[in-house]
Amino acid sequence: MARRGKLKFKDVVKKPHGQKGQSKKKPKKQHSRKTYSLFDNKKSKPKRKFHSERSVEEPDPKKIKNEVPPAIEESSSSDEETAPLDSLRNTFTLSRNTKKSSAIDSSESEDENEDEVEKNSTEADGESEIDSEIDDDGMLETSSGGNDQGNISEEESDLEDKQSEKTDTESESSEIEVDTEADIDEVDNTEDPFIKHIAYDLHDSMLEALQSTPVSLDHFTETWSTLGKLSIQIPKCDSITLDGNSTQDSTFSIVEKKMFAAKGIVPKSVSKSSKPSQLFIKTQIINNLGKLNKKATGSENLTSLQAEIFSVINNYQDFCYSGRTFSNSEEIRFVYCVHAVNHILKTRLKVIHHNARLSKKDDVPEEFRDQGLVRPKVLIIVPFKDAAYKIVQMLIDLILPQDKGNVMNKLRFIEDYTGNELIMPKKNPKPEDYELTFHGNTNDDFKMGITVTKKSLKLYAEFYSSDIIIASPLGLRTIIGAEGEPDRDYDFLASIELLILDQTELFLMQNWDHVVHIFNHMHLQPKDSHGTDFSRVRTWSLNGWAKYYRQTLIFSSIALPEINSIFNKKCHNYAGKVRVINPSEVGCINRVVVQVPHVFHRFECSNAAEAIDARFDFFVSKILPQQRESLMKQTLIFVPSYFDYVRVRNYFKKEDIGFVQICEYSKEGKVARARDMFFHGDAHFLLYTERYHFFNRKRIKGIRHILFYQLPVFPHFYYEMCNLMQDSYQNKKVGSQSNMTVTVIYSKYDLYQLSSVVGTEKATKMSQSDRKVHMMVTGGG
Repeated sequence: MARRGKLKFKDVVKKPHGQKGQSKKKPKKQHSRKTYSLFDNKKSKPKRKFHSERSVEEPDPKKIKNEVPPAIEESSSSDEETAPLDSLRNTFTLSRNTKKSSAIDSSESEDENEDEVEKNSTEADGESEIDSEIDDDGMLETSSGGNDQGNISEEESDLEDKQSEKTDTESESSEIEVDTEADIDEVDNTEDPFIKHIAYDLHDSMLEALQSTPVSLDHFTETWSTLGKLSIQIPKCDSITLDGNSTQDSTFSIVEKKMFAAKGIVPKSVSKSSKPSQLFIKTQIINNLGKLNKKATGSENLTSLQAEIFSVINNYQDFCYSGRTFSNSEEIRFVYCVHAVNHILKTRLKVIHHNARLSKKDDVPEEFRDQGLVRPKVLIIVPFKDAAYKIVQMLIDLILPQDKGNVMNKLRFIEDYTGNELIMPKKNPKPEDYELTFHGNTNDDFKMGITVTKKSLKLYAEFYSSDIIIASPLGLRTIIGAEGEPDRDYDFLASIELLILDQTELFLMQNWDHVVHIFNHMHLQPKDSHGTDFSRVRTWSLNGWAKYYRQTLIFSSIALPEINSIFNKKCHNYAGKVRVINPSEVGCINRVVVQVPHVFHRFECSNAAEAIDARFDFFVSKILPQQRESLMKQTLIFVPSYFDYVRVRNYFKKEDIGFVQICEYSKEGKVARARDMFFHGDAHFLLYTERYHFFNRKRIKGIRHILFYQLPVFPHFYYEMCNLMQDSYQNKKVGSQSNMTVTVIYSKYDLYQLSSVVGTEKATKMSQSDRKVHMMVTGGG
């Protein structure tokens, strides 16, 4: 049956006898022509849809009688593969063809009327949006995937998007068969790290190593010229050869040998002059790399930092790098964007290639399993909209050459993700790092799905129709919700294959619990099918092994125990993990210009969990009595954690100790009053949180003594606070310049922060020394 909106010749010649308008010529005998292309929208025969129940063509009754179900080929792993599939199917609803999918709309301002108008206009043009998506992507859509999410308010721009999308679809349809043949070598190249990582199941010995507690690991150490010292951990598995073949007995057997995922290997640094084709980068983006990298770094070739980072992440191993700075941020962003786009394009090409071959088959063989339980494959988490804006712009420049291709909803994206900038004061300017951190749009509640096709990008796509999701921790938390909430949804996290966290240290200043919550909801069993064709889902995804295939990339400017904990406990990549562990040669204490003694007090505790109570007890019993003396007036107590701040504040209120307080929830009027009282000596103590200092960076005046309840998360806050004790910030009528001190409370579990302040070598000695008190004096030169 022809589609609505298109008048076919056969619809005219086949009218009944006697009807007006019947052709006088004798109609020629109609021969049905068998076609295999999935991408010709002009053919009357509908395209093959793998989630549809039956072809439109009427079957022959004789064939139905004689039809025999195909025999199932037995193998050693057949039972293990079938059982999880049946179990997974039983958890889903059986009415997925009539039930609307609960896919997430990544915009909160969708206009349903505009959707209906767009849908009608699309039908009038004879283009089915769902079929176009299958043609472009080769991926399955949800039942609600035909609704366009997030239309541009400008009618002209919306019309241009539709026309451009139609043109892209037609041109791609005519070229797809040629492209598939040209890229067949890339699809089946077993040397490609992408194929090596995701194409094979895990061997039993590998699973045993990954599921043991603790995980059985081989440890290696490498030193590279730019990254420095690398700590490499690879799961032990001696029964699998590097080429992915099982080392079972090679005696004659009728059972075909099964290929297994290879054990991870130590990454090898590639040369920065290496050709992109040698790095298995898709030909579609090779021509755009040089121009884009020159824009980001000033050089068309990869920098030494980019080459070494790409050497690790292209090996599909987890990577944690704590050397991110404002100067190398664009280099890092370029590398992980290239890797993400490369991964998406290879996934898409493999699916399209298989779709073309499956059009000639009646069933789906095992080797055509190429998808996950849901469509999203890449998740990028960043703190602010400005960072998301830069990433999307880089993705556009990578995938679409200049003035070519189409970006849907681009004007809306520019409007949403620009502006809203903080106005930096000209009088009493903020520090340089503050201005760079809060440059651009600082909104921290956002989420956006991106659909990638051959010649277009669709922004604000549904999550379940997206290839890439870019979001903030808060934006994802509002969707995931909490246990018991009716509208929560986290199925879109089930098949994430590449997870990227950039500027990770800023998440601690927002809410680290959101990050942990996201990791806890990765790769859980979906509650709905979301239109998934289970015959195309990879076996390891059905078995619940997706977490062992996920690659996690973490970039931060500082090394922190919270980040280290996530990397150790939540990242399970079977290929291994690589961490940069460069020591701090010189601590930031050398940047303190005030001549003042720094006294470090160590308290003992048996584990990190007990450190919270042990620190408070040590503070109350040992440190606070000394600080309450009259000579210690105008003492600022710097508290990084808000929970510790509340605990100390409640204790001060209970003991009737005179103090004022400033935290991230304090109103401006109360902050001004607290600062004034502290400057004039009317308050003995000022309780001050790190998060307030991070978001405001006020110059607190009148500080004579500083007590670091715990060392700050950001090392430069240490010398920044100490330098506020200079003469120019003091009240001459209160206190004495000769009576100033800095006191620090620490434990052996604060080694990361202590290393940043005093240096790694000295911090190690202070943590292991029999002496529990150490003193240093700054500003002597």
